[in-house]
Amino acid sequence: MPIYLPETTTSSSAALTPREIVAELDKYIVGQERAKRAVAIALRNRLRRQKLPPDLAEEVVPKNILMIGPTGVGKTEIARRLARLAHSPFIKVEASKFTEVGYVGRDVESMVRDLTELSVDMVRSERQAEVREKAKANAEERILDLLLPPSPMTPSEDAIGREHAERTRERFREHLREGRFDNRFVEIDVREKSFPSFEIIAGSSIEEIDINVKDALPGLFQGRSKKRRLGVPEALDHLLQEEEQKLIDMDSVARAALERVEQAGIIFVDEIDKIAGREGGHGPDVSREGVQRDILPIVEGTTVNTKYGMVRTDHILFIAAGAFHVSKPSDLIPELQGRFPIRVELEPLSRDDFIRILTEPKNALITQYVALMGTEDVTLRFTHDAIERVADFASIVNERTENIGARRLHTVMEKLLDEISFEAPDLKGKAVTIDGAYVDRMLADIVKNEDLSRYIL
Repeated sequence: MPIYLPETTTSSSAALTPREIVAELDKYIVGQERAKRAVAIALRNRLRRQKLPPDLAEEVVPKNILMIGPTGVGKTEIARRLARLAHSPFIKVEASKFTEVGYVGRDVESMVRDLTELSVDMVRSERQAEVREKAKANAEERILDLLLPPSPMTPSEDAIGREHAERTRERFREHLREGRFDNRFVEIDVREKSFPSFEIIAGSSIEEIDINVKDALPGLFQGRSKKRRLGVPEALDHLLQEEEQKLIDMDSVARAALERVEQAGIIFVDEIDKIAGREGGHGPDVSREGVQRDILPIVEGTTVNTKYGMVRTDHILFIAAGAFHVSKPSDLIPELQGRFPIRVELEPLSRDDFIRILTEPKNALITQYVALMGTEDVTLRFTHDAIERVADFASIVNERTENIGARRLHTVMEKLLDEISFEAPDLKGKAVTIDGAYVDRMLADIVKNEDLSRYIL
């Protein structure tokens, strides 16, 4: 299951209006204004809810969103960028990967446990950043203790010796920071994890085993210390991690993480159309409806047991998405339909959209490839007619084969730059211009041959 860690942003999401949120999304996503507008309102409503009296805020539930549209048009990217903008825990799950209770497979509550795990990692990383300088200083002191073992001093030598020892220690500290001890080795205690073996009872889920065994027998997983001889840089990294762990209160981290999941968590449920179906008495529809009924309490609001504590899902924002080529939203069970009151339909991408996607966003493909070749000291340039031809070929292949939206641009660009990417180390210091003629030479024959384009593009 892909999991995305949100990044810090220069702007505080709390200060952003819906219009400003859309403007931020515009930096990465082309078109799809209705979807951007819907998620911007959802994010702003979270801020509005926080300003309400507690008793009223408890009653205000998130307005979950159902995105309808073909693959590769930006559904996942919109949700992912929203989570990064809000600095919220976010995961993407595929509805088709879940199985109903009673079947062997992944249970629906695991999405909440995974979100909680991610939230703990987020909060821990923030706390580590807060204590990094102090932890680094403590780790340096421990390394200096190993490099400069204390020497016995008589009382008369105490004052002079102490001053000399302090000067020596400061000189060693400077040398340590300058990397002069990088070839030296020291012995430190390293705690190694131990993994006792257990007989697993049939029917137990991995999550249940993980929670129950670690809670009941925590000492077995702590491991034993062992002396290891490490280079100074490696030892310093290890001691830095140890010092960070000492300075961070994991109980406080867990509490903050649970709060963040409950109040700001976002779960993106993809391929929800794959489980759309009603009971017909037998066959796969029964299983599909079973999964819907298992997901329903999570979306409605329930309490899920995680190894960090109980998590209420009442105020987690759910964004579901599906192409709905075969099924339609009304094929979902009525209760689940009602839990996604906001419906937005995303438009298929046109040739002009492809041109914009290649050039406009901050993470545009052209920008990425120019930067990648720049690492080899190769200056890569694209003419406007080259970009137009790439968009033409991507559109043609999408029409003739499966329409995978903007993802087609990735396959087309990889094939286009295959030779240059391979030969880049030998082109150091040179400038390479990609024009329309080059694009035609590399791609035209493949696009003309439908069998070839199916396999290559």
